[in-house]
Amino acid sequence: MAQRRILITGASSGIGAATARRLAAPGVSLALQGRNNRAGLEAVAEEARALGAEAVTLLADFAEAAAPARLVAEAAKALGGLDVLIANAGFADKTPLMQLAEPDYEASMATIATSFLRLAQAAGPVLADGQAPRLVAVSSFVAHAYRPGFQLFPATAAAKGALEAMVKALAIEWAPKVAVNAVAPGHIRKDAGAHAAMSGADREAKVAPFIPFARLGEPAEVAEAIAFFAGPAASYVTGQVLHVDGGMVI
Repeated sequence: MAQRRILITGASSGIGAATARRLAAPGVSLALQGRNNRAGLEAVAEEARALGAEAVTLLADFAEAAAPARLVAEAAKALGGLDVLIANAGFADKTPLMQLAEPDYEASMATIATSFLRLAQAAGPVLADGQAPRLVAVSSFVAHAYRPGFQLFPATAAAKGALEAMVKALAIEWAPKVAVNAVAPGHIRKDAGAHAAMSGADREAKVAPFIPFARLGEPAEVAEAIAFFAGPAASYVTGQVLHVDGGMVI
């Protein structure tokens, strides 16, 4: 029987994939979700298995209202329950607020905030029956960093801000049984070939002046923070947002 049963959304690349690799170990069972990148998801699952974990892959499109609940049910069935939910799926939209079409705003809210609500509502009872249960949400610096000359992401910021508010509310509602926290990454390096909201080879040069550490973060560095919240070291931590951004938000 697995010692830790973990569902990770958005696991086919980037932070989600790095988190799967970080948590993979003997005695761990992973359910890895992606929207449509089955090949990428299977590759991450194979890496996890090579590290000793059991891993299953599940496709779900969170634009579909029923998808989050169905995903939780499928993951819990495959793993025999859930101890940890890592809600990482999402995307970034840098459209300026005055140019933002309402359907695009609604798409950000649906994919990030509303899907998190649906995931949490479905997973709550399952996690409550788990061992040392945790919910870890992946937010973003965009909900916190506003300054002249800095690339803004208004729709994404609104959705991530709503996600963080729900994290804090759930931390109260689910205490003392389930710990609920969030990680807010800064500018993190993308996998080769992955979509990036800010494109171009000079991305790092553009953002480095705003980052005290003067570099992009690595997915593995964010995964370490997620692993902290998901593990025994964070047994007395709930309702927190941990920034992993090289000092960009202080």
